[in-house]
Amino acid sequence: MKTTSILRGTALAAVTLSIGAGAALADDFTLRIGAGHPNGPAVYVADVADFFVPEVVRRVEEETDHTITFVEGYGGSIAGVAETLESVENGILDIGAYCACFEPAKLFLHNFPYYAPFGPQDSDQQITAARAVYDQVPWLEEQFTSEYGQVLLGLHGWDNYHLGTTDPWETVDDLQGVKIGGAGPNLPWLEFAGATPVQSTLPDGYLSLQTGVYNGWLMFPSAYLGFRFYEPAPYYTLIGFGAMGVNVLTMNERSLNNLPEDVQTIIREVGAAYEAQAGASLNARQASGLTGLEEAGATISEISAEVRSGWAESLASFPSQQAAEADGRGMPGTEVMQAYLNAVGETGYEWPYEYTVE
Repeated sequence: MKTTSILRGTALAAVTLSIGAGAALADDFTLRIGAGHPNGPAVYVADVADFFVPEVVRRVEEETDHTITFVEGYGGSIAGVAETLESVENGILDIGAYCACFEPAKLFLHNFPYYAPFGPQDSDQQITAARAVYDQVPWLEEQFTSEYGQVLLGLHGWDNYHLGTTDPWETVDDLQGVKIGGAGPNLPWLEFAGATPVQSTLPDGYLSLQTGVYNGWLMFPSAYLGFRFYEPAPYYTLIGFGAMGVNVLTMNERSLNNLPEDVQTIIREVGAAYEAQAGASLNARQASGLTGLEEAGATISEISAEVRSGWAESLASFPSQQAAEADGRGMPGTEVMQAYLNAVGETGYEWPYEYTVE
């Protein structure tokens, strides 16, 4: 009986076989998989390590004459958060998990959920809506292959966004001029409050909050707890900007095509399963994150429904603005944003403010 090992490596020096070399052996294949965020605090990465990798290993061993060995590099050990797409494109990684938010130029339109904030609070609804858009507008999936030489295996996301701060605040006016960090596509959400947006990444957040580079973070509970942001910024306000289906798991097209067809099929099927379980996984971590923050001593509060609807209304032009920007770049922006608004409506979710796209 064949044995399969999962090598959890942190450097490419540990890899001696590329997928091409593995194909020559015609039995055991070595694949490099990674993400810029660490396994654990980032749910989409935890699901790669704890679900996707072992499930591919198990199924390939049980259902084919082959075996798979994964070399795993998370937390930027192979590629950083803004390098993963390119690392999959050039073959440094065979498979990569990453957020479109860190590719604001190349994957501008894939950030469409960010362009209509205050959407589904439930991650199952969000992933369902995002998938409906990908299915309705094939351009989104095709772009990964035609421009970046990779194949989309599955979608994932972030759980519901809220706001953590170093200091307490009672009204939106209190946020005027306060520096707040975010991933990029979500920074326009701060305009209503008059806060000062600061582009940043999760790995930089703790030290930046601690040293005053900024005094707040747009962040979901799972990561706010996992990265211990509650220590320098203990005030966590539930705003409900929404869950975001903006993370992807992709595979280098050449690497995939060099595998036997039965192994390719398993990888695609497990990628679809990775997406199917994403919503429940994110919802569970949202709940445990809020509980964990409370147990850790964070001060948790919530804005009123009136403030929330007013905040959403202040961003009324944002979906159309971003759609027009994408159209101007030769992308199907209006089509995607309209499809997203329709898809969210079909989930049964009721917006605090009904966005339209002109």
